[in-house]
Amino acid sequence: MKHIFTSVAQAHLATVLLVTISVGAYGCADSATVNPAVELASLTITPGTLQPAFKGSITQYSVDLTSNITSVTVSAQPAVSGDSVTINGLTTTSRVITLSPAGTTTPVSIVVSESGSNSRTYTVLINRASLAGNNSLQSLSVSPGTLTPTFDANLLSYTVDVANNVGNVMVTPTLQDPVATVTVDGQPVVSGQAQSVSLNGAGSITLINIVVTAQNGTEKTYLITVSRGISSNANLQNLIISPGTLSPPFSAGTVGYTVNVASNMASVMVTPTLQDASATMTVNGTPTNSGQARTILLNASGAVPSNTFINIIVTAENQVSQKNYVVVVIRAALGDNNLSTLTVTPGSLIPSFAPNTTDYAANVATNVTEVTISATKAIPNAVMLIGSVTVPAGTASGQETFPLNGPGTQTTISISVTAPNGGVPKTYSIVVTRAASSNNNLSALSVTSGALNPIFDENTTSYTVNVTTDITEVTVSATKADPNAVMLIGSVTVPAGTASGQETFPLNGPGTQTLLSIDVTAQSGGAPRTYTVTIIRAASSNNNLSALSVTSGALNPIFDENTTSYTVNVTTDVTEVTVSATKADPNAVMLIGSVTVPAGTASGQETFPLNGPGTQTLLSIDVTAQSGGAPKTYSITVDRALGP
Repeated sequence: MKHIFTSVAQAHLATVLLVTISVGAYGCADSATVNPAVELASLTITPGTLQPAFKGSITQYSVDLTSNITSVTVSAQPAVSGDSVTINGLTTTSRVITLSPAGTTTPVSIVVSESGSNSRTYTVLINRASLAGNNSLQSLSVSPGTLTPTFDANLLSYTVDVANNVGNVMVTPTLQDPVATVTVDGQPVVSGQAQSVSLNGAGSITLINIVVTAQNGTEKTYLITVSRGISSNANLQNLIISPGTLSPPFSAGTVGYTVNVASNMASVMVTPTLQDASATMTVNGTPTNSGQARTILLNASGAVPSNTFINIIVTAENQVSQKNYVVVVIRAALGDNNLSTLTVTPGSLIPSFAPNTTDYAANVATNVTEVTISATKAIPNAVMLIGSVTVPAGTASGQETFPLNGPGTQTTISISVTAPNGGVPKTYSIVVTRAASSNNNLSALSVTSGALNPIFDENTTSYTVNVTTDITEVTVSATKADPNAVMLIGSVTVPAGTASGQETFPLNGPGTQTLLSIDVTAQSGGAPRTYTVTIIRAASSNNNLSALSVTSGALNPIFDENTTSYTVNVTTDVTEVTVSATKADPNAVMLIGSVTVPAGTASGQETFPLNGPGTQTLLSIDVTAQSGGAPKTYSITVDRALGP
């Protein structure tokens, strides 16, 4: 390609004329030309920095990259538009080059050429750093515990001693080279982050392997041997007696307990749990596993209570420490836990009371909100509980008043009696059924934009409400006398448990009535009570027009609903005009000449013949409002021009 510059004018130059005269092969003179050097205007490697900095006349460069970069983008632009650029043999000004493995050099050749034989080659050597081989730790710590010997990156084996009650340790390895990786017992961890390692049982050792892998894949393993001491723990973690309750409540440091059980209890289950799983124990001489229940037969009781001793002996792992827990089970003497009388007021028990019958029912009316239970113990020295009221030993009778759940529901009441000698109490149960409510009244009823007539009364079911003609909808709000009833307001159901509700109803047109209904069904069911509200919407008094026009002429003045008199000028050749009118309220009645436009039809028109040229013709449109009264008359005087 020849680069030809003719008459190049610059603002900062005077005039430069570069002329090269040559004779062609056929004797023809060439035009004036100049051949600038073939070179690049720019060259970039992304990511990376050229060394030395790019200059078009320099053709040899290098770029140093880290090992983790696997490709670069080479971008080159020619100094002269139209010159071609190839990057590693591909004609392009930008190309992604995949790099050779880490630790190698990737050469890139960029050739810029003109259309002739001139070209220039640039070479870039891309040096990718070798992978790091550092697989050492900067530091290593264990908590609790101390490494022996003190940590050194070149020492690979350590020991740590911990107490027998230490169940796990925190291992924290920190890398010298942040691009290396580390695992603790096969689990990848972040450099400097603690990793929890569970230890084997007391008296055993746990091996912890910390493997460091360098960037180049070489590994180094550090080993920590954790020795856990032998336990001297001879404590129980928990002790349960069933049935019964330990007194005092269990504590590992307390070794003496008592438990009271009823006279009819022939045995108890004792379940001891060890604090240290390496310890051993016996229950009354029988080896027992931690958490294992043992059945202990109790000594018989008679007129006086009996005592049964339970010995739980715990031996620590070191076979030296030992602790003996003693439980004394006191079995009560025989006794009586019956009632002699039981009544409910109001109501009666079903079946009739008998001391050995424990389950009863009672039915009360819907308006009963509470009942009183009265009971007498067969033995005054027994203890009785009526609901939350305790009747102590020595007091024969007691009573308690219980609030009932809502209508249509049940309330369960219990009375328990414990014999003088203790034991399991006898429980008497009464299920009180409260009848469902039959109330299907409203307690309140209101309508927006109007007042009920007559004033609301729950026994009055029919009402009327007068509203103005501009009211297009009303909202009815109603409250049930009994919230457990079900109410239907139009299409809205107000369920049991919700006292009030409301619904918005669209109204029929002006001058009409709309019937609304509210149905209330009592909790007990049956036919609903229906309240009705008749909304009377006033008729419209609007007797205006909303539009008025005449063919062949324009109204003067321009139409306005409040202007009733107009003139229209027409040419002499117009012999008739058509008047079109639209009512502001479609329910009004309009008379255009002799044409009646009835209620419900918004618009109408009539054609009127005109008087002769040079005369006037008076036209009228009467509008009578829906509510009646005198019509409003719009008049149009049509002036027909005089002929030539």
